[in-house]
Order: sequence, then structure tokens, then C-alpha cells
Amino acid sequence: MGEYEGELESVRVARVLREEIIIGDREPGTRLVERDIAAAMNVSRLPVREAIKQLAAEGMVIAKPRSGAVVRQFTLQDIDDFAELREAIETLTFVLAAKRHTPEGLAALREVIDRQRAAVGADDLRAAWSASSDFHILVTRLAGNAMVNEMVAGMAPRLRWIFGHHEDLAGMVEAHEAIFAAVEQRDTERVRGLVIDHLESGRQEAIERLNARTMWSI
Repeated sequence: MGEYEGELESVRVARVLREEIIIGDREPGTRLVERDIAAAMNVSRLPVREAIKQLAAEGMVIAKPRSGAVVRQFTLQDIDDFAELREAIETLTFVLAAKRHTPEGLAALREVIDRQRAAVGADDLRAAWSASSDFHILVTRLAGNAMVNEMVAGMAPRLRWIFGHHEDLAGMVEAHEAIFAAVEQRDTERVRGLVIDHLESGRQEAIERLNARTMWSI
């Protein structure tokens, strides 16, 4: 049975649209036209409408009464707000992972980094982004805190959208390698410092992308 077999049409449409927004196929300011999406996904307009409502609730889409829905443009304030929250949560999760990891968990984390390195070597941008996201998700699981997992799951799409488009792919792999080594050694203080530096690098990249997009729109 496939991973998504049996899912509701509205859930499928929301999943596809969400991923298209995250990876940049639907850029900020792009209109989401119900009839066009329905035709492309071979569904009626009702599940499309429900999917757009879900994405609006997640903060990825803005629904406008007369002109329909558009992909949200995140702002500098969004970046700063999410960066503060991300630092608080991910510093905790990485430290907990360092304290609680198992050999099986470390092996899984090693596999993710190897997959990320292979994607970078193949110049596969999206696969590298995906592996980078998987690294952070897996560390959250290794932390062994159900409440933190629940919080991160709710934020994950927007975190990927805002912070997941790395330009320095090789540098990202090396950052993950350094964090992995510190987690493996259960060196919580080193983990904390590396994670803070790593997340700040992601924040700066997000600001640069926002500034570049603003310049192009002038």
C-alpha cells in the first residue's frame, strides 16, 4: 500500500500545493485559481477550496474575498519570529538527542547525512533540501519528547518554506556533520553552540532571499 493511498482528495490537494509552495514552484504572490488547480489534479473544485482553506489556516496562503487566494509573502518579521522560536525548540531537541540517542537512531541520522552529501555531489538541489529537512526532523524524533514532536510537526512546513532553501549546500552538509559528531559524543554544550550558529546561518540566508525578492519586485 502506498504512503498516500486512501487519503481524502482535499488532503491530497493540500499536500501537493503545500509542497509546491515550499519548494518554490508557486512563488509568493501567485494566485491559486480553483478551476485551474482542479483541472490539473483531476478533482472537483470543492476539495481544492477545502485545501486552500487548510493552507490559509497554516499561514501559507492568504484568502482574499474578491480575488481568491494568493501564496503568502513572508516578511522580515516572520523570519525573526520563526527564528526565535526555532532556536528555542531546536536547541532543546538537539541537546535531548545528544543525551538520549540510541545506536539505531545514530545510524539513521548517519544515513540522512550520507543521502544529503550524495545529493550535493549530484547537484540535486531539491534532494539536498529534502535531506536537510529530514535531518532536523529525525533529530526531533531522537529527542524522545512527544510534546516537542507535536509542536515541530505543526511548524515544519513553514520552517521548510522560510529556512529550507539553502544556497551553500556543501557548507550545510559540513554543519550537519559537525553537529552529528557532537551528538554522537553526547557533548551537549558543543551541540548547543553548533546548533545556534547553524540556525543563525539559516536566518541570514532567509533574509538575503527576502531582500533579493524585494529588489526584483521593485
